[in-house]
Amino acid sequence: MVAIFRKAPETHAFGKEIVPSVTPRLPRDYAKPHQIKSTFLSLQSKYNIRMPVHPRVTQTVEDSHIIYTQHTDQTTKTIDYDYKRCCGCGVCVDLCPTDALELGDMKAIGTGMDAPPVLLDPDKCSFCGMCAAFCPTKAVKIDIDGTDSVKRECYPHIEPKAQANENCRPCSLCESVCSADALKVGYTFPKKEEILPFREGITGEIEIDPEKCNFCGICAYFCDAFILIPKEKGEITPIDHVPFENILIDEESCDYCVLCEDICPEDAIKVKGTRDVNVTTPCVSGTLSVSDDCVACGWCKSVCPYEGIDVFKPFEGEIRLIENHLERCDPLGCHACFNVCPANAWYVPPDKKIEIASDLCTFCGACMNACWLDAITVGRTVVAHTPLCDTAWSTEWERSIDCIVSGERIRPDHSHVVAAEVPAREVAPVPAIPVIDPALLEKAQERIDQIMPVLADAKTRREWEMA
Repeated sequence: MVAIFRKAPETHAFGKEIVPSVTPRLPRDYAKPHQIKSTFLSLQSKYNIRMPVHPRVTQTVEDSHIIYTQHTDQTTKTIDYDYKRCCGCGVCVDLCPTDALELGDMKAIGTGMDAPPVLLDPDKCSFCGMCAAFCPTKAVKIDIDGTDSVKRECYPHIEPKAQANENCRPCSLCESVCSADALKVGYTFPKKEEILPFREGITGEIEIDPEKCNFCGICAYFCDAFILIPKEKGEITPIDHVPFENILIDEESCDYCVLCEDICPEDAIKVKGTRDVNVTTPCVSGTLSVSDDCVACGWCKSVCPYEGIDVFKPFEGEIRLIENHLERCDPLGCHACFNVCPANAWYVPPDKKIEIASDLCTFCGACMNACWLDAITVGRTVVAHTPLCDTAWSTEWERSIDCIVSGERIRPDHSHVVAAEVPAREVAPVPAIPVIDPALLEKAQERIDQIMPVLADAKTRREWEMA
């Protein structure tokens, strides 16, 4: 902008001369504000210029899901946070680049308070997707225009999962111990009734060797005469992880066909009966499917008698109990570490107050946040994630991954923010203690002594109350 200056005319006011000054004067061809706006609108229409729109964020709650939706003129991003699935590990809180997440009162939540373990400030959140990418329990999901943000190319994420290998039979043990209901066994071989219907009037003998039986459950799927007795939920522990306590035989439903003896992988079933020569024993076959709900705790691997499952944990590290902090530990009364652990790795051994199965631990750190005695320490050394591409945003994601191990995160610079000074609090003077006159105190006591007999009379008090 070019300004032409001229000298202001000298004037007088109240007999005093005004000091001369210079005032700006715009050239005649300078565009007026309304002309600039009109020109911009015409160019915007001609070249299809799209002005950025400030994002609008809405929040809804559906059962245990807290849903945040960010609307712009180009995209719609949705954060679906299932607080019941969240264990309160705090990994997302540590790595958030905008400091939009805050960890709740995990000590109260661990002992029974129904509240979200993590709180989100939608005004700070950039909907980048880091929390969803590194959530070990998959409690956070971010959808961008109908696409799961975790599945975007060049964005790293953890992939906790279990998968069957060539040793898998399959059997029913892994599905029964999975607390996340992530494993499903699908048998593909025919059941006994399909190849040999029940034959009436046939007698025989059948027995199961308890020393050989591993409760794989193949016989119970194949024939309805076998009944697996499951354990109560609290009876399945890391030191006794088999989910069944016994297997029974309903001999009224058994026709002693000997087929179960043939399919038993442990040779634990012995049958004295009549074999049908026209029936061929089927080969055990099936598939093991693992859903996205898997947290890679390793229970399936620990219970598998055939080493048929490989587990890929999201983190590697170390968990340790601080013995001198355990003096006041009450695992049965508190139960906080048990309640928040996504891997169900805690148990009470016969010779100690509390213990954790380190092979089941996912090193998320939720128990450390929930322990009111500060008796647990968790250190992560490795984050197993998908490759990170060389992109403009890769540095920020590298910092997030490093933060999961180190616990230190570079936060936004707020040094330019000016905070108002807190006014000094005025301290009120201490009130003076009143002086008690002994003579007046004695007279007051005499009056009290005179009325006490009247107050002690129940009949008199009742008459006063009814008046």
